[in-house]
Amino acid sequence: MSRIVVIGSINMDLVNHVAEFPKPGETVHGRGVEFLPGGKGANQAVAASLAGGGVEMIGAVGRDSFAQPLLDSLRERGVGTDGVLAKDGTSGLAFITVSDAGENEIILSEGSNGQVSPEDVREEWLAGASAIILQNEIPWVANVHAMRLARKAGAKVIYNPAPVRPIPAEAYPLIDLLVVNETEAEGLSGIPVADAADARRAAAELIARGASGVLVTLGSKGSFYAEAGADGLFTPARKVRAVDTTAAGDTFIGAFAAAIAEGKPPAEALAFATAASSITVTRKGAQASIPRREEIEAVMATAAKAEKEPRA
Repeated sequence: MSRIVVIGSINMDLVNHVAEFPKPGETVHGRGVEFLPGGKGANQAVAASLAGGGVEMIGAVGRDSFAQPLLDSLRERGVGTDGVLAKDGTSGLAFITVSDAGENEIILSEGSNGQVSPEDVREEWLAGASAIILQNEIPWVANVHAMRLARKAGAKVIYNPAPVRPIPAEAYPLIDLLVVNETEAEGLSGIPVADAADARRAAAELIARGASGVLVTLGSKGSFYAEAGADGLFTPARKVRAVDTTAAGDTFIGAFAAAIAEGKPPAEALAFATAASSITVTRKGAQASIPRREEIEAVMATAAKAEKEPRA
């Protein structure tokens, strides 16, 4: 089992459902609050672990009542938490309001995630890792420190710059795989992305800046993968009835990382990740919606069987 280290955010999502969003100054009745472990870093760690990877998490929780449930959620899903430190103050919190129309409003309070420092990312924790996964919900100084340590340790750097913000020019050469959605691809490259052709152009621009590879996720339109000096690879999405797209992107990234870490070629890893995220969108919640490896393989086996059957 290849070792993957995820360095990033750990949040408790406080989800409230309402008929309509309140207007300024208005009070409306909610239909109860759900407390759901989340955070992009934690979600990606869970996805990689359930997909078959050996995963360690580096991050922080607060000294509050949310810390233990957040740690328990990771541990119950096979994620090692020796690298998760306790910081003064609150854990990361996401206040999410969902309307009957399916729209949401989110207020993110970074809490302990904002206190993760370069010193918290220790060189010995990256020793022997085949890959590290990073996002943008902890300070940039911790991320770039982790990138440099990963390069020293021989681990691939998989970076999901979400929420999107500019990447310093000197950091691009430290990135083995840059994973972005349409909005993030446009924000970084300056090229509007609506389809695979646009994704190809955006990926080429980001590779020209120094990234070794780029993976653009296109939601229901699929994904586009490119490496420096090689032809790109488009993978269509699976057609399913989506219920909740929360954590779909995180599932894709974690499953892809787990597949690559165990030696699958990109085409197989993309098919595996696509199957994983197609399951996630049919379920509600973040970590609770992420599938296990046997579920992913069952979906792939069913699809493969269907493709072999003669068409009427």
